[in-house]
Amino acid sequence: MILEIKTFLLAMMPIGELRISIPYALEVYDLSLWSAYFFSVIGNLIPAIFLLWFLGPVSKYLSHHFYSFNRFFAWLFERNRKNHSNKFKNWKELALVILVAIPLPFTGAWTGSICAFIFRIPFKTALPLIFLGILIAGILVSLLSLGLFQFI
Repeated sequence: MILEIKTFLLAMMPIGELRISIPYALEVYDLSLWSAYFFSVIGNLIPAIFLLWFLGPVSKYLSHHFYSFNRFFAWLFERNRKNHSNKFKNWKELALVILVAIPLPFTGAWTGSICAFIFRIPFKTALPLIFLGILIAGILVSLLSLGLFQFI
């Protein structure tokens, strides 16, 4: 059970997420594919839940109590909405799923949660979309780890 917990914790890390935890669980910990997938998916989902819950209240608190944070969040929201709102309007929910599902650096559940916060996607909408993206990313990383996509 220790190896499953280590896999779970690896999947919670912001940069590596599933891209690290599944191959590591399969190769180093010698876990079964299903154990590696399950514990990685659950481990990757936990930070997304907390980020979706707490980014709003934390940013609101910081904005109300610190002028520099207020300016930063106003700039961040305005800039990103201005630069990306048309793309997001066209793709909507699919954009969030794809962002989370693509197993590349700076994509994944952490980035998807931050984007959901920036574009003010409600928790009840964002969480299932991020979860679907995590499931897809887990499948892709599992297939890559098993060598089924050797052409990449």
